[in-house]
Amino acid sequence: MKEKVKKKPGEGQADVPAGMSEKDNELGVIKIHANVISSLVRKIANEIDGVTRLAGSTLVDSIAEYIGNRRISDRAIAICIDEDKVAIEIKVNIEFGYKVPEVAEALQTAVVEQVEATTGMTVTSVSVVVQEIEEPPAPPAEKEAREED
Repeated sequence: MKEKVKKKPGEGQADVPAGMSEKDNELGVIKIHANVISSLVRKIANEIDGVTRLAGSTLVDSIAEYIGNRRISDRAIAICIDEDKVAIEIKVNIEFGYKVPEVAEALQTAVVEQVEATTGMTVTSVSVVVQEIEEPPAPPAEKEAREED
């Protein structure tokens, strides 16, 4: 059963499904789905120095990748919408050598700025869960040396 978010009494509109923001204006209705915010967050996270990737369950990700699921990273992003407010949780892996609090704070700041600027919604919180520290990718010369051995 889908969870519904009820509008204020007397507005005469149908219930708004959870995971969607709805705004009325003189031209009609603007609906913003949680997938829009998830997409923004995914792009922002991939641009932050020190974030290697969005995190998830390696077993589940491997199975999903095998069967061709292109939205593996969506499990690493949780969106909670309440009218025009949104709370976001992001699970990421960070590259070894970076300071975790600094990378997490840069991600939080970038997410708040971009989501608010793009959607007009208010971001109430951005929780960053760092699941793993990953080794930096080996330089190409080092990879070739390993392959020759």
